[in-house]
Amino acid sequence: MNRRRRVYEGKAKILYEGPEPGTLIQHFKDDATAFNKKKHDVIEGKGVLNNRISEHIFLKLAEIGVPTHFIKRINMREQLIREVEIIPVEVVVRNVAAGSLSKRLGLEEGTQLPRSIIEFYYKADELDDPMVSEEHITAFGWANPQEIDEMMALGLRINDFMTGLFLGIGIRLVDFKVEFGRLFENDMMRIVLADEISPDCCRLWDIESDDKLDKDRFRRDMGGLVEAYREVARRLGILVENNPAPHKGPHLVRSK
Repeated sequence: MNRRRRVYEGKAKILYEGPEPGTLIQHFKDDATAFNKKKHDVIEGKGVLNNRISEHIFLKLAEIGVPTHFIKRINMREQLIREVEIIPVEVVVRNVAAGSLSKRLGLEEGTQLPRSIIEFYYKADELDDPMVSEEHITAFGWANPQEIDEMMALGLRINDFMTGLFLGIGIRLVDFKVEFGRLFENDMMRIVLADEISPDCCRLWDIESDDKLDKDRFRRDMGGLVEAYREVARRLGILVENNPAPHKGPHLVRSK
C-alpha cells in the first residue's frame, strides 16, 4: 500500500490512488480526533471497526437504491471506492437534541425533536466547520439549489433507513453527519453518498440505558470507545460471537 500515491489524508482516513482510473483506496486509521483535532489519540482497532461498520451500512443503503461511492472492501482497513468530487458541505441530520444543538438552543440532551432537522456545515477545519445556510452554499458556489435538494432528500432517506436499522438492534439514532460527492460518468453527473457512516459520525445511544456507543465517549473522556464500537458491530451481526475468550482488538466475520 505504501507504493501507491497518497492523494489525501484526513483526520481518520487516508485516500490512495486506486488500481483503475476513477477509483481510490480508502484507508481507515486508528486516530481518534475531536474539536477539529484539538484533541487527538490513537486507539488500536478503531479503524478496523469503522471500516466494517461503514461497509455494512453502505451495502444496506445500496440495496434500497441510495447511490454511494463504495465498490468493495479490500481488507480489514481498506475499501475500494469511486473517485468523486466532494461537495464541501457536511449534512447533519438530527432526530434528538444533543451536542451543539443542545448548547445553541438550550435544549436538554435527549429531547425528541418535533421532526428530523437538517443542518449544513462548511467543511473547513481551520474555521471549525461553521454552520451555514442554503444561501451561503449557493452564493459561494459550493452546490446549486438542485444539488442541495438532492442532498437533503438523500439525507432524510438515509435517516429513515438507519433509524429503523438501529432501532431493530436496540440503538437510538440521535443524529449523524454525511458527506456527498459528484460522480462523473461519461457525460453524466450524479450526487452520491461518500466518506463513511460509522460511530465516528453518528450519535448512537442504547435505547434502554442511554449509554453512548459513539465518539462522544472520546470527546467527553468517558473511555471505552473501542468497546462501544465493538458493541455496535456485534449488534449489527459483524462480529464473531462464539469466542468469549479475551482478545486484543475486534474479531470480525469474513465477508462472503
